[in-house]
Amino acid sequence: MDITHIEEAYKRLKEIANVTPVSTSKALNELKSASIYLKCENFQRTGSFKFRGAYNAVFLLSPKERARGVIAHSSGNHAQALALAARLFSISCVVVMPSNSSEVKIHAAREYGAEVVMCKPTLEDRIRTTEEIIANSGYKIIHPYDNDDVIAGAGTGVYELIDEVKELDYIFCPIGGGGLISGTSIAAKGMLPNIKVIGVEPKLANDAYLSFTTGKLVPNVNTDTIADGLRTSLSQKTFDIIRENVDDIVLVSEEEIVGAMRFIWEELKFVLEPSGAVSLAGLLKGAVDVKGKRVGVILSGGNVDLEGFFKKYISDKCIG
Repeated sequence: MDITHIEEAYKRLKEIANVTPVSTSKALNELKSASIYLKCENFQRTGSFKFRGAYNAVFLLSPKERARGVIAHSSGNHAQALALAARLFSISCVVVMPSNSSEVKIHAAREYGAEVVMCKPTLEDRIRTTEEIIANSGYKIIHPYDNDDVIAGAGTGVYELIDEVKELDYIFCPIGGGGLISGTSIAAKGMLPNIKVIGVEPKLANDAYLSFTTGKLVPNVNTDTIADGLRTSLSQKTFDIIRENVDDIVLVSEEEIVGAMRFIWEELKFVLEPSGAVSLAGLLKGAVDVKGKRVGVILSGGNVDLEGFFKKYISDKCIG
């Protein structure tokens, strides 16, 4: 896969996906002594970058494949994105979601029209449940990241960013299953060959870091991170792209992730989900010296479950 696949995906998405805003913060620029450009995929349709890849993949199915309906396993954002893409093409959609998925994401997937099937919170059970449904129904699987068309669609976010701001020295991007950073790195290196691509991953889900540093694909055995969208393991496909295109991977703590969410809330007045704030947490951590540089940061999503917060701090008497 190369930049031409990203460009083709961008043409398909141009009239369908949101061209998400690029935000800047004087406070952030001063803090890092750099020019920081935040690509706000939390304002994408379904609240995350995932719509780009899901729509591109469904678009490229044959009519016969679409008629079968589509299926995926996902902790939430791909589930919502595929559900909406399927609705736009008037086809059926099933999503397999682990039992520890956010309630707000489960509800949203159903609201977009998907049939939601719950499973145990392990990758093995997600795959097994999905395969069982496919065997019984014939649905076409749209994998959340181990799919070239999904990866190409994911790369259109940074394609838009670079087209708007032109030169960048660094791009910071979160890593879960690796679809976003795969598409991001292909697009970024294709447009700006000298750019440094920095992946950011939670310490409590560090399979990409271990794989990157050892040179061998390491499965994720610890998924106890607040960044629920990053609990998946790399595939061989995404690992190979990361090895080729990514310059470094930074690990961040749970506290650093929450700190990045708070920074955005206080400085820019919008909400990020933990997975969407991981890339900013990596920048704020300071593991990479960006002084005097032009830096892009992919804020991948904003589907945070605020229900518990509002239940705790706002009584029913305060509403209405």
